[in-house]
Amino acid sequence: MRAMVYRGPYRVRVEEKAPPRIEHPNDAIVRVTLAAICGSDLHLYHGMMPDTRVGTTFGHEFIGVVDEVGPSVQTLQPGDRVMVPFNVFCGTCWFCARGLYSNCHNVNPNATAVGAIYGYSHTTGGYDGGQAEYVRVPFADVGPTKIPDWMDSEDALMCTDALPTGYFGAQLGDITEGDVVVVFGAGPVGLYAAKSAWLMGAGRVIVVDHLDYRLDLAATFAHAETLNFGQVGDVVVELKKLTDHLGADVVIDAVGAEADGNLLQHLTSAKLKLQGGSPIALNWAIDAVRKGGTVSVMGAYGPMFSAVKFGDAFNKGLTIRANQCPVKRQWPRLFEHIRNGYLKPSEIITHRIPLDHIAEGYHIFSAKLDGCVKPVVVPPAA
Repeated sequence: MRAMVYRGPYRVRVEEKAPPRIEHPNDAIVRVTLAAICGSDLHLYHGMMPDTRVGTTFGHEFIGVVDEVGPSVQTLQPGDRVMVPFNVFCGTCWFCARGLYSNCHNVNPNATAVGAIYGYSHTTGGYDGGQAEYVRVPFADVGPTKIPDWMDSEDALMCTDALPTGYFGAQLGDITEGDVVVVFGAGPVGLYAAKSAWLMGAGRVIVVDHLDYRLDLAATFAHAETLNFGQVGDVVVELKKLTDHLGADVVIDAVGAEADGNLLQHLTSAKLKLQGGSPIALNWAIDAVRKGGTVSVMGAYGPMFSAVKFGDAFNKGLTIRANQCPVKRQWPRLFEHIRNGYLKPSEIITHRIPLDHIAEGYHIFSAKLDGCVKPVVVPPAA
């Protein structure tokens, strides 16, 4: 099959690769019809995540058609059109029983903190991802779900990570009616978080970024106020001015470990894998929220040794809530919002890139060229 293959930092290409096969009775093989490049994929692309091995196929956002199922699979059959959450999870462990699918205890032998993610290095289980023509989907009876007949394919694709993660970020903020909500980051997850904040009763939503084309989309898609931090002296001071000098009730960090990395990382990380990013956005969030407020973190962070202002968070009496999104737990609500017309996830898609041109797609997305907000990858079989 044709598949994207990692060859080192900033080096990805499409190669012929052995197609996946059934390895366990509860596996399914899915023929990918659409995939996407996620902002967190850039951490891998830039060489910032530990144990990202040469030959790995990225891609944790994908939908497709079931091609083959193992003998134990009961809920799917060949020909079913399915969406696959980015979490790999067993569905039966202590954490899965409580809906914490991103913290599954049985799917990642390399860590006790994080569960498993498709195409996201061996630190998250070493599962190949969906930027390919075919992908192996373990635990096929608990992860993938048939796409409703009424749902558009591109909307379904956005439901595999970006939309539920943004919605989860707003959910973690425990927003109450009238709250002032600040979202750091106007990428896809930040845009969805801002849109979702209104659904949860926010009175004001302010999105912070430094790229005007993304802020323009925050204004039109998410109906948010916008602030370009590159055009103000101190973004925290500016946010305090906008919030009666109290700070926001809820601040959502949708940036994470800054996929561009910092200078030290670019000089050293390819060999040392020092850390998964710097906590600038997280520290801004701690400073910009009011005393007694809530900071929600669902931007992706890897191993990180930079200083976080925990003392300030403690002294301000903040609530900090964070996790990888348990995608499938969000789907029932999101499906209703989409069906009722409150959300149209595919509106943020800006680029549709053939799989064979994925190296160019990564370059465009990474360098933020051509107004790229969300690139979708189309395999040749599609």
